[in-house]
Amino acid sequence: MEPHLFAAEADASGSRGLTITLFLIFVAITLAITIWASRQTKTATDFYAGGRQFSGFQNGMAIGGDYMSAASFLGIAGLIALFGYDGFLYSIGFLVAWLVALLLVAEYLRNSGRYTMADVLAFRMRQRPVRTAASVSTVVVSIFYLIAQMVGAGALVSLLLGIKPGATFLGMDADTAKVATIILVGALMIIYVTVGGMKGTTYVQIVKAFMLMTGALVMTILVLVHYKFNLSSLLGDAAAQSGKGDAFLEPGLRYGVESASASTTFYSKMDLISLGIALVLGTAGLPHILTRFYTVPTARIARKSVLWAIGIIGVFYLFTLALGFGAAALVGGKAITAQDKAGNTAAPQLAQRLGIDYLGGDTGGSILLAVIAAVAFATILAVVAGLTLASSSSVAHDFYANVMRRGQASERQEVGVARVAAFVIGAIAITLSIFAQSLNVAFLVALAFAVAASANLPTVLYSLFWKRFNTSGALWSIYGGLSVAVLLVFFSPVVSGSATAMFPGHDWHWFPLSNPGIISIPAGFFFGWLGTVLSKEDDTAKYAELEVRSLTGYGAH
Repeated sequence: MEPHLFAAEADASGSRGLTITLFLIFVAITLAITIWASRQTKTATDFYAGGRQFSGFQNGMAIGGDYMSAASFLGIAGLIALFGYDGFLYSIGFLVAWLVALLLVAEYLRNSGRYTMADVLAFRMRQRPVRTAASVSTVVVSIFYLIAQMVGAGALVSLLLGIKPGATFLGMDADTAKVATIILVGALMIIYVTVGGMKGTTYVQIVKAFMLMTGALVMTILVLVHYKFNLSSLLGDAAAQSGKGDAFLEPGLRYGVESASASTTFYSKMDLISLGIALVLGTAGLPHILTRFYTVPTARIARKSVLWAIGIIGVFYLFTLALGFGAAALVGGKAITAQDKAGNTAAPQLAQRLGIDYLGGDTGGSILLAVIAAVAFATILAVVAGLTLASSSSVAHDFYANVMRRGQASERQEVGVARVAAFVIGAIAITLSIFAQSLNVAFLVALAFAVAASANLPTVLYSLFWKRFNTSGALWSIYGGLSVAVLLVFFSPVVSGSATAMFPGHDWHWFPLSNPGIISIPAGFFFGWLGTVLSKEDDTAKYAELEVRSLTGYGAH
């Protein structure tokens, strides 16, 4: 067996020491940033929106840090390494989605809201029911996304600590170590949010985005150097080492698979369409992305920050091509799946191989693996902090302050509730993540995108652009789209009925698709329309006020 196939075959103690040291250094730096930010956080605006003081470049970096999650760095690289062309579809979908966010959401949302998505929805409708619905949707979407990040953290740990079957680390086997890592990441994210608020979270995301781009760039250059910048040789080796031959470079290896059964073929193709719809439309409905538009002083800077984000994210997804195909060629599909069946460790395994080849053997492999491990942990910590902040802010600002207290809560009370909510939401995400460790993290994020596009996007677009839209339509759209999406996921092969399901020993699935977007997203739009036309509520004057505000920024916070 070749020494680069498993992390454990490098110098285990050296790799563990480097990994733990670098991880602790990053945690120390980010905790220092968080403590510094806590001293600057004096008002609710500071906690929720970072004081609206960030520049377009800073917010663009933070958006990139929020968006380039474990799904991007670990999940997409793994999917490309295992499924070639079909894996790259995720990169395309994630990037194209920003055009929807830029053209339809960014400027209007910044002008119309204050802290959360519900500020826009409730502007022209009855406050209490709409804010309650928006809070429920925000928490559900955030938890779906949080699960993906936690699973990514768990998938890393046995590789990074060099724990192989039968071995232990600090008395823990690989499975126990994964669970312990999930709990650790959850605890850190709660600290970041409760102590630093949006300001601390934003600076952590900026640092993380820089680290991730640097690490991905170094690995991409090393892969290209290995093949003398000949992409044809890289792709040829990747196809050969994948065990799939030329099919690795063609569509149909994972989605749209042709089979003897006409129904199976049809469902496979529908799953591809469903995935594409969810990826392209989901970004504009993600709560932790929407809240980022409130951290800048003007709508013009909001647009500029999205353009910076598109550039940063676009370059990064080009890097994922080299990471994925490089892992397939230099590590091999068998070694990747032997370490993690879902492929979530492909990028770190590639880092170790490149370190062995170009940085001085096993020691170099351990060093580069440890560096990329620290970057991966930084990625996960920054994203989960942003997600937890978005959901806890919605609970405090929308549900507690405006529903329970009817706008009578003080800023101090509101921020206190947000901190408690962060703890509760983090605990729920930790618990659910323990059961989802067999799933690919990019795939899990696609589910979060589907839920966001089903519940949040129709309501936001209708509120901004449909004069007739009313409270009944908003409630039908949020609850209808959310219920359909969650119901279909629960009865899909993702949860039961397959070897990689959350509950592989059980089978209650009847929905044949892995991603519900093709059904749940149109359902969200349909329910929003139906609820509106069935209600007689019609406040065109309030819509006119929102339209002027969203287009001009007049009255914006």
